[in-house]
Amino acid sequence: MAKGGKGLKGKKITLSVAKNCIKITFDGRRRLDLSKMGITTFPKCILRLSDIDELDLSRNMIKKIPDSISRFQNLRWLDLHSNYIDKLPESIGQMTSLLYLNVSNNRLTTNGLPMELNQLKNIRTVNLGLNHLDSVPTTLGALKELHEVGLHDNLLNTIPKSIATLPKLKKLNTKRNPFPKGEEPDMFLDSIKRLENLYLVEAKDLCTSCLKKCQQARDKLNKIKTAPIVTPRKPIFSSLVSPNSMAKESQEDWR
Repeated sequence: MAKGGKGLKGKKITLSVAKNCIKITFDGRRRLDLSKMGITTFPKCILRLSDIDELDLSRNMIKKIPDSISRFQNLRWLDLHSNYIDKLPESIGQMTSLLYLNVSNNRLTTNGLPMELNQLKNIRTVNLGLNHLDSVPTTLGALKELHEVGLHDNLLNTIPKSIATLPKLKKLNTKRNPFPKGEEPDMFLDSIKRLENLYLVEAKDLCTSCLKKCQQARDKLNKIKTAPIVTPRKPIFSSLVSPNSMAKESQEDWR
């Protein structure tokens, strides 16, 4: 969840500045990268670049996403993580080309997620982690193309089976939620642990409680690293588990 308090004076984004921030990805997509720019208000000038394929406004200080964002009809990839957003506009449901949506590390509540999300029929990845969700949006159960869902570090006490049984789901991250003791999600929620990307959030972008959780996880790993080394008679790792695969599993906490 994004930190509170006053931020630095926002940088003004002009159309000229925005055009210079357009990059071509390795697969030929046009990405407008305005991350880490100190932006406090959604720059309306970028609506004139509505033909872009990907938009990155992450790690800024944006509080509100306007309805006009729906003008990005060709947008396939939208990254808004690490801002101060507490509500998504209903118009986001009109962005039916979206395949990837990251709104983690914001101030979103369950009420701040519009029902119109269920119109994103093609979306494959949704990251809602590090927010203030106290229940899972029912809209997610209607998104049959979902491959990955991030719900970690929220206020959830249960996960509906309609989410875990989505037909194409490959990864569901529900770690660090206050599930009642003895009622933690069944093993099927963590049945797929394949790591395809490593997602990192800078320490300064985290709230105090989230940063403390990360530090505790780091300390736990450090204890493992400093444990006495005993020369084994047989290999420590089986043919199915390698040091790298164990490290990757630990890195999933950052996703």
